[in-house]
Amino acid sequence: MSNWLGMFLEAKAAEDGSAKNTLQAYARDLNDFLSWAEQMGHDANGLGKRDIEAYLVSCDAQGLAVSTRARRLSAVKQFYRFAYEERLRSDNPAIDISGPGRSKALPQVLSEDEVERLLKAAAQTGRSPVDRLRNSTLMELLYATGMRVTELVSLPVSAARGDPKMLLILGKGGKERIVPLSPDARALMQDWLKARDEAEDVARAKGKPPSRFLFASRGKEGHMTRHRFYLLIKEIAVTAGVSPAKVSPHKLRHAFATHLLSNGADLRAIQVLLGHADLSSTEIYTHVLEKRLSELVHTHHPLAK
Repeated sequence: MSNWLGMFLEAKAAEDGSAKNTLQAYARDLNDFLSWAEQMGHDANGLGKRDIEAYLVSCDAQGLAVSTRARRLSAVKQFYRFAYEERLRSDNPAIDISGPGRSKALPQVLSEDEVERLLKAAAQTGRSPVDRLRNSTLMELLYATGMRVTELVSLPVSAARGDPKMLLILGKGGKERIVPLSPDARALMQDWLKARDEAEDVARAKGKPPSRFLFASRGKEGHMTRHRFYLLIKEIAVTAGVSPAKVSPHKLRHAFATHLLSNGADLRAIQVLLGHADLSSTEIYTHVLEKRLSELVHTHHPLAK
């Protein structure tokens, strides 16, 4: 089965263009499934529908979130579909298993005032003026575009050249999308680009190779890591007087979508800006739309007067 797992991940990378983080998530979930099978003394090659259902029950008993259990089942179903299509198995034991479903509840949403405080705090967080400029640029871009954190930290420097009004983003599965830049985000990005290029010139003079990333780092990945930015945004939250538990890169993405919708944006447009392949992923924000429509009816309908 470990050989099957390697083949499955290779196929995902080649055929679907799955990103590194997606492949790592598949590997973690499927390794947990295979470890459970081994601990239970099951022959992994001969696992049936009841065995997979028993695994899901064990995940529930561990207190795992609905979203985690749904994701693990999705990985198992895709794994066995691959095994069946590649004729590694004569059947697909996971095909008829229904999962717990994903929760559509929207996480606690940051208010516009809280986001404004975070943006101001970012400009005050950092050991040097260059660090503070970088932090401010990161936060402004995140809120202005709704990018995923990986998309943000791995932005190529070429995306910022020429003072663009639109930003080209490489999203999940290698899919590209274009998002507009606000004037503030655009100005900060150009200021950061200038400071970044000056630092690159100094490094190049010392014989160091140039970086292709906008937010370059000396680490293994060549750019700021997701984990580093996660810690940074918590630090910014403390400076802003906003509960760190309420702030994360993904919650800034939620704030981007929620605030757009509450101010009149179209749900389909938000889907495009977020890079959601399916509108159902964007529909978690409809509670905001429902509230606004209710206010419109109560304000403008003749019977409400």
